[in-house]
Amino acid sequence: MARIDFYHLQKWPLERALPELLERVLARGLRAVVTTGSADRAKDLDALLWTYADDSWLPHAAKGGAEPAEQPVWITDEAENPNAANVLVITEGADFLDPAGFERCLDIFDGAVPDDVESARRRWTRLRDAGHDLSYWQQDENGRWTQKANSAKS
Repeated sequence: MARIDFYHLQKWPLERALPELLERVLARGLRAVVTTGSADRAKDLDALLWTYADDSWLPHAAKGGAEPAEQPVWITDEAENPNAANVLVITEGADFLDPAGFERCLDIFDGAVPDDVESARRRWTRLRDAGHDLSYWQQDENGRWTQKANSAKS
């Protein structure tokens, strides 16, 4: 079963949290597929990863890009894993890939959007009941991640 970490955005937007989390994934020598809800949003996240910091960028490509199998990070709005990623990153509730096919899953949801919170709660229950190892992380007042729950305690 996959280890699944839910990240509850409260202080930062996805555009700030996603690059940081992906940097951690790549630092561990892992590959990621990032799922999102629309082709336009995939293009936005593609542009973000080129420009999020003046002195940094993340090697990646998005759906329609060249050589998907060579990319350490792939961004898509479809049920695909063309880069053989071992980490699934769910954004905006785009949970169309089965997390059981990955070592880890990062489910990032916006606490300011009630529908996103409710959708994340439904995913938590479904994935917990399927036997996955779940952790819930919430941002503190400084934007640091603090573990608030795990499936063994919920």
